Amino acid sequence: MTDPSRPFSLRSAILPVYLPTLLFAAGESAIIPVIPVIAGSVGATLAVAGLVAAMLTVGIVMGDIPSGWIVSRIGERNAMLWASLLALIAVLICITAPNPAVLGLGILLIGLATAVFALARHAFLTSYVPMAYRARSLSTLGGMFRAGGVIGPLLSAGLIAWTGSTHSAFWLTVIFTVLTAATLLFLPDPEATFGSVRRVETRSGYVQTEGEVEAEAETLGLWKILFTSRSVLARLGTAAAIVGALRAGRTVILPLWALSIGIRDSDTALIIGIASALDFALFFSSGQIMDRWGRLAAGLPSLMIMGTALIVLSFTHDLTTSVPWFIAAAFTLAIGNGVGSGILLTLGSDLAPPANPAPFLGAFRFTTDTGAALAPLGVAAVTAYASLSLATGLVGGLGFLGAFLLLRYVPRFLPRTK
Repeated sequence: MTDPSRPFSLRSAILPVYLPTLLFAAGESAIIPVIPVIAGSVGATLAVAGLVAAMLTVGIVMGDIPSGWIVSRIGERNAMLWASLLALIAVLICITAPNPAVLGLGILLIGLATAVFALARHAFLTSYVPMAYRARSLSTLGGMFRAGGVIGPLLSAGLIAWTGSTHSAFWLTVIFTVLTAATLLFLPDPEATFGSVRRVETRSGYVQTEGEVEAEAETLGLWKILFTSRSVLARLGTAAAIVGALRAGRTVILPLWALSIGIRDSDTALIIGIASALDFALFFSSGQIMDRWGRLAAGLPSLMIMGTALIVLSFTHDLTTSVPWFIAAAFTLAIGNGVGSGILLTLGSDLAPPANPAPFLGAFRFTTDTGAALAPLGVAAVTAYASLSLATGLVGGLGFLGAFLLLRYVPRFLPRTK
């Protein structure tokens, strides 16, 4: 944990902690809008292009499996450096890919690197940030990923317009990845700013030492963590997976809904872009709410607002006022998601063992990312066999199920005011 002689402040964490995260997220996000287009340029059909794009999420879920073990073994900073190197190699594979299969492999590796990087940063803040600042620090971390998700595509669009080459987006990712590694190498090590946590490897795992206090935590693999933590993961983990599913489902439903009611692509991008900015603007407020009034104060309104917005939207498809309803739903969903910024990161940190949080965080992120990966598939399946309206309503109903699970199990596993 932090050295008490060095008081923590979020301002002191901007350069060593949050800047690398922002750069890495911007680099990853820069290529997301162009993956289907690149896939098509190397011979992919529409269906195969969608599969290639999905490799990013698949890679993240797969990366969650070893990420906790990796971070526990080599430390947070080293894990992020190796993740940056893997991302750089993966992007170069994408640039030179001669066919969709090789491109899909590159995208998969980017997902793996993203999982390790995100887990390492999450584990670092869990270990070093005092409890009184935890939610604010983690909601700010979530805000950096959101900011990267805005900055990357905007710069990518400008660069493509300037160069006339869709592949230039990958070179933008190369630049951001190199900058990420440079900040990790040349900026002060965060341990020098916030104090040092010493982990000593023993036969049974790692011992974290702080003064005269020693807490031993066995370095476990993901599947053993899933088994030993099955009670909390079956309850709060399920709630967290629903949050992930709701967020991922929203990102699929909104563009499909806009397309189905005849909104122009440029107008759709503008509406979703403004909504994303509104979402980003609320990230720090979410942390303040959770630190002051507890995790439920942000989690419950977030899920209920998003659930309500999707359910209401599901009844508006054939109305003459469908476009205003869509705009209202997009902005309401942004507010709901913004209010809950950092809730998954914070709950994971609260539940993780303090001595060695990375293995548990890997398992916790595995559950949430699995929910996020399954939601778009569910939306596609229900839409194909029934309707987009039904799929939207069902995803909205998940919001209320998730709210019930949080209300039921947060007090069981965590104090309400924690």
